[in-house]
Amino acid sequence: MTSRRGLGVWMLAVGQTLGYACLFYSFAALILSLETDLGWDKRLFALGPMLAIGVSAVLAPLMGRQVDNGRGQALLLGGAALGGLALLALAQVQTVWQYLALWAVIGVAQSACLYEVAFAYLVRRFGVDARARIIRVTLVAGLASTLAFPAGAWLADAFGWRVAVMVAGGVMLGVTAPLHWLACRMIRAETALEVEVAAGKGFVRAALRAPVFWGLAALFGLVGLNHWILISFLVPLLVDMGIGHGWAVLAAATVGPAQTLGRFVLMRVEARVGTGQVLAITVGMMIAASVFLAGAGVSAVMIFGFAALQGGAMGIMTILRPALVAERLGREQFGAISGMLSIPSLGASAVAPLIAASLFETAGPMGMIGASLAMALGALMISRWIVSHG
Repeated sequence: MTSRRGLGVWMLAVGQTLGYACLFYSFAALILSLETDLGWDKRLFALGPMLAIGVSAVLAPLMGRQVDNGRGQALLLGGAALGGLALLALAQVQTVWQYLALWAVIGVAQSACLYEVAFAYLVRRFGVDARARIIRVTLVAGLASTLAFPAGAWLADAFGWRVAVMVAGGVMLGVTAPLHWLACRMIRAETALEVEVAAGKGFVRAALRAPVFWGLAALFGLVGLNHWILISFLVPLLVDMGIGHGWAVLAAATVGPAQTLGRFVLMRVEARVGTGQVLAITVGMMIAASVFLAGAGVSAVMIFGFAALQGGAMGIMTILRPALVAERLGREQFGAISGMLSIPSLGASAVAPLIAASLFETAGPMGMIGASLAMALGALMISRWIVSHG
C-alpha cells in the first residue's frame, strides 16, 4: 500500500515537471527564436504569457473550489489535455490575435493542472500529511526549467520554434495527461475517504477578514514580481550584459537544479528551523541573488551564483507557500483560500514579463535588476511583519 501511494505521488511529480516545462517555461526558452522568426516587439511577445497567467489567476479560486468539491482528478487530466491541444495550435500561429488567443487558452490549462490544483488535491487527500508529499512533487518539478531551456533551445536551433512547440504539445497529450490520470487513481485508491471529504463552511470569509491573509497576498505578489521580472527575460538580459548565449542558456537551466537543492535542504532541516526563520533566510537569498546578477558584467561566474541563490530561494518558497497558508489560515477549504492567495502571485507573474520587457527597452539590464531588488526588499519587510503579527 505504501509503495503504491508513493508511486502515485512520484508520477504526479513527473507530470507537474512536464507541465511546467511545456506550459510555463516554453516562452522564456523560445523567446529569441520567436522574435527572430516573427519579428514582433518584445512587449508584444510578453503579452502572451502575461495573458495566460492573468487568466490562470482569475480562475484560481474557482479551480480551488472544484478541488474542494472532489474534482481535482478531472482538472489535472483535463487541464493537461487542453494545454497540449493549445500548444499544437500555437505552433501554427501567423497573426498576433491567434498568438494571444491561444495563450489565453493555455492560461485555462495552467489554472487546471499545475501546482495550485496539485497541492490542493494533495492537501485534500492527505490532510496534515500532505507537506511531505508536496516536497516530493516539488523536488522533481524543480527540474522543469532545466528540461525546458536546453530542450527548447536545441529543438528551436535544429528544427525551428514551431517544431519545438509541437513537441511540447505532444508531450502534454501523450505523457502528462496519462501520468496525471494514473497518479490520481493510485492516490485515491490508497487514501482514506475521511480525509478527502473533510470540509467546513465560512472559513473563506474568515480568512478574508484576517490581516495575515493580506500580508501573505502582498508577500507572494512581491516574490512573484522579483522572480519573474528576471527569469522571463534572463537569457536576453545576460546576452545584453555581454554573456555568451550558450552560457546564458546554461545559467538559466541551472535555476531548476538549484530549486531542487533548496527544497532538499529544507527537507533535511525543517524539523530544526521554524517557518519564520526559513522565510527570512529565503527572502535574504533573493536579495543576494540580485546583487550577484548585478556583478555578472564583471565576472561571468557571478551568473551561476545568481542562479543558485534565486533558484534555491524560489524552490523553498514553493513549499513555504502552502505551508504558510495552512499554518496561518487553517486547512479547511484550503483549495479555495489557496486559490485566492494565488491571485497576487500569479497576477505578479503575469505582468512581470511586460514590466521586464519595458525595463529592458528603457532602463537596460541594470534597471531590471534594480527593480527586482526593490521587490525583494519589500518582501523582506512584509515577511517580518507576518512572523511578528501573524
